Formats: sequence, structure tokens, C-alpha cells
Amino acid sequence: MFTDPVADYLTRIRNAVMAKHRIVEIPASGLKKEMTKILFEKGYILSYKFEDDDKQGIIKIALKYHPRTKVSAIKHLERISTPGLRKYVGAEELPRVLNGLGISILSTSRGVMTEKEAKGLNVGGEVLCYVY
Repeated sequence: MFTDPVADYLTRIRNAVMAKHRIVEIPASGLKKEMTKILFEKGYILSYKFEDDDKQGIIKIALKYHPRTKVSAIKHLERISTPGLRKYVGAEELPRVLNGLGISILSTSRGVMTEKEAKGLNVGGEVLCYVY
């Protein structure tokens, strides 16, 4: 049993990208579903599908690659806040990833969102990960 589901989610995507897989299956949770929606909206994945079975459910993610060069849209996934060391930021100190070219995903009091959305709503929260 793993103790950090977000790290497991990011690692499964990272491993699938490195192995050039088209689809990756991940055990579902509410937080992971919201993170998947953000990755889709920002263009890092091609599509996703939530499948509910008896117990937990599965998220199927179709990874996005350049058609000719086969380079992934996701270059780097980095877990920031861990169960052993939580990383919280206020609304005035939201992180910028690659000077605005990447995104950071935050868990706020108003839900899971990117740092740009959090800045617009003037809320802070827990920094889950960086994506670029």
C-alpha cells in the first residue's frame, strides 16, 4: 500500500511518458480526477476517461506526443508538498514555474486549481506539484 497517492499518480504518468506509452491507468480519487482535468485543460494530456467499477474506479489517461518527433507534452512532473513536509503558500507568494511557461497545481479552500486561477481568486493553498 502506498502512502502518498499524489506521488503515485505523478510517478505513473512519468513512467508511462518515459516508456512512450499511449495510455496509462491510475486508481481514481477525487483529487486525482481534478488534477487530471487541469492537465487536460492546459494541454498536457490528449484525453481522459473516468471508469467506475465496484470499489475505487480507474482514470485512463491518453498521453500527448508530438506527431513527428514523438516528444511528450509533459517534460517534467515534480511533487512539491509531501506527507512529511507540507508546502503552503499565501495568495501573495504563489509560485511561477519556468517563468510562467509551466503550471503549479494547488489544493485551495476553493478546490484544486492552477496558480494563475488562485491568483485571480486571491487565495493560497498547498502546492501539490509543478508541471512543464
